[in-house]
Amino acid sequence: MSGEDWALLVALSVLWGGSFFFVGIAVRELPVFTIVALRVALAALSLIAVMAWLKIAFPMRPAFLLAILGMGVLNNVLPFSLFVWSQTQIASGLAAILNATTPLFGVIVAHLLTRDERLTANRLAGVVAGFLGVVVLIGPAAILAPGSHTLAELACLGAALSYAFAGVFGRRFKRMGISPIATATGQVSASALILLPAALLIDRPWTLPLPGTATIGAVLGLALLCTALAYILFFRLLASAGATNLLLVTFLIPVSAILLGVLFLGEVLLPRHVGGMALIGLGLAAIDGRAWRSITSKRGARRRPV
Repeated sequence: MSGEDWALLVALSVLWGGSFFFVGIAVRELPVFTIVALRVALAALSLIAVMAWLKIAFPMRPAFLLAILGMGVLNNVLPFSLFVWSQTQIASGLAAILNATTPLFGVIVAHLLTRDERLTANRLAGVVAGFLGVVVLIGPAAILAPGSHTLAELACLGAALSYAFAGVFGRRFKRMGISPIATATGQVSASALILLPAALLIDRPWTLPLPGTATIGAVLGLALLCTALAYILFFRLLASAGATNLLLVTFLIPVSAILLGVLFLGEVLLPRHVGGMALIGLGLAAIDGRAWRSITSKRGARRRPV
C-alpha cells in the first residue's frame, strides 16, 4: 500500500472506532433496527446531497443496482444489525475485539474467491500477530470472563464474516468504473430501503419516548461520520489497496479507540496497550510485506559476488 493508502486506513479506523462508542450510547434509549435504519437512511440522504452538489450522476445500470443491493446486505444490513444487537448484551470493547477477527476470515475468503489475493505464509503470520495484538490490547479477561453472552459473541463473529465477504464482493465496483461516492451512496440507500420497513414493523419507533440529546448526537455521528464519510474512504481504499489490505482497518479500530480515550476522556494507557499496539504494528508490517522484501533484498545484494 502507498503512504496515502495508509493515511486513509488510519482515518477510517478512527471513524469506525467511534462507531462502537456511538452505538454504546444509542442502545440505551433506542432499539436495534431503529438505530441501524436511522444510521443508513441519514447517511444516504447526506451522500445524495453531496452527489447533487458535486453534480455527479447516479448510475442506473441494472448490474450496478443489483451489486449495490448485495453490497448493502453484506456490508450494512447484516453486520450493523448484528453488532448493534450484540452491544445490548456485551461491552463495546469485546465487540471491537471480535470485529478484529475480520481479517482472519478475509484472507481465507479472498484466497478462495479471488485469483490475485492468495494466502501466503507472511500474510497468515501477520494476521495472527495482529489478532494476538488486539487480544493483548483489549485484555484476555474480556474474552475469558464467564457469562451467558455466547449468542452475542457469535453475532459479532457473524458480522465479521459478513464484512469479509463484502470486502471481496466490493471489488467489482472498480471493474465497473463507478466512483467511490456513487458506490457508497448506492449501498447505504439500498440498505435504507431494507431496514426502514423492518424498523417500522418491528420497533414501531413512533411508540418510543423522545430520545435525549446524547442519543440524537450519537445517531448523527454514526450516520454522518462513521457511515457516510467512512464509506467514501472505504471504497477509495478498496479500489487502490485491495480487499485483504483494507480489512486491516479492524486491527486499528481498538487502537484508535484507546488513543481517543486517553486524549479526550482521561483514560490511562496501560502497558498491555503498548504491547498490543506493538504486535499490531508487527502484523501490519508482515502483511504489507515491504519491510521483509527490503531485508531479503539487502541480504541478497550482500551475497552477490562483485
